[in-house]
This record gives sequence, structure tokens and C-alpha cells, in this order.
Amino acid sequence: MKTKSVQFALVIAGLLVGFRAIAVRAQVGMRSENPTFTERNLSGPRLGVTFVAGGYELKKELKSKKIGNVLSQFGWHFEYQVVPETYGPSFVVELVPLIAAVEYGTLIPSVSLVMGIRFPSGIEFGLGPNLLIGGDEKKPVHTALVIAVGKSFNFGGVSIPLNLVCVTSPEGNRFSFVFGYAITKSVSHPN
Repeated sequence: MKTKSVQFALVIAGLLVGFRAIAVRAQVGMRSENPTFTERNLSGPRLGVTFVAGGYELKKELKSKKIGNVLSQFGWHFEYQVVPETYGPSFVVELVPLIAAVEYGTLIPSVSLVMGIRFPSGIEFGLGPNLLIGGDEKKPVHTALVIAVGKSFNFGGVSIPLNLVCVTSPEGNRFSFVFGYAITKSVSHPN
């Protein structure tokens, strides 16, 4: 019995020493390497379609202006992206001003600030605030939360993002499909 206990204790001690050596080596390796990042500008045009779902107030407001539940979207996508040279995930900040409802003879402006992450596979996720401008006299600006998921496809320096977007607020939810393109412009920065 004592022999098994001693053997077990020696195995545990060996594992602890081994893990400690690996941890020290990892820390030393991390300290000696300076990561390099690339800034990418993926700004470009965006267009899409929005469906106004639940939320009586927003539907009532649109109906009073003779606007339906399905709206076109046109705008521009300003994006600041930091990409590690090790091909890890990219950290993204996006500003997306859009104009909706041109097919109804009116303009409904909105702007979203989305902060998120894009993986090397092109899968992306983000969220942030949204302002819908041009409500009624009581509430001329509606605020909401934007949640977006999508995938960007890259073809020879041209990025084509496809995004599904949910904008949620007490006044009503909106669901959009937005796409566009951007020509990649990169600047490298060693740290």
C-alpha cells in the first residue's frame, strides 16, 4: 500500500514540475515576442432589406406614414479593424449609417455603432447601439440594440460581407439582411 502511495505522490510531483516548466517556458516565450498588428480599412457601400416585426408602436408609426413592414436599406459602412499577424481573430469597430424606405417616397435615417470580432474563417459577430431618426413629435429618435452575425468572403483583396442583423427595442424589433463590398487597405504596425 505504501509503495502505491509513494508512486502516486511521485507521479503527481513529476506532473506538477512538468506543468510548471511548461508554464515558465510559455511565459518567457510570451515576454520575448512582440506581437505585430495590421490595421485594415474595410469601408464600403451597404444595401439590404429590413422586416419590421413585433412591436405595436413602431408598426403603428410606419402605418401612419403609409410605410409597409418591408423596407429597403442603402448606406455606407465605415470599419476599423485590428488584425494580429498571427492570424488570430480581428477586433472590429463599425459605424453604419443607413437610409431606409426610399421605395415609399421617404427617407428614414439610422446609424449603428457595432463592436465585435471576426474570426480568420470570416465568421463575425458584433453588437452595439442603434439610433433610428425621424420618429413622431413625442419621440423623434428611437434607440435600440443591434446584434449582428455574418460571414465575409474575400476574393483577391475584395471583401464581400453578408450579415443578418436584429435590432431590438421596446417599440419594435427589426430584422435585416445587409451586404456590400470593400476593397482592403492595410497598414502594418509592430508593437
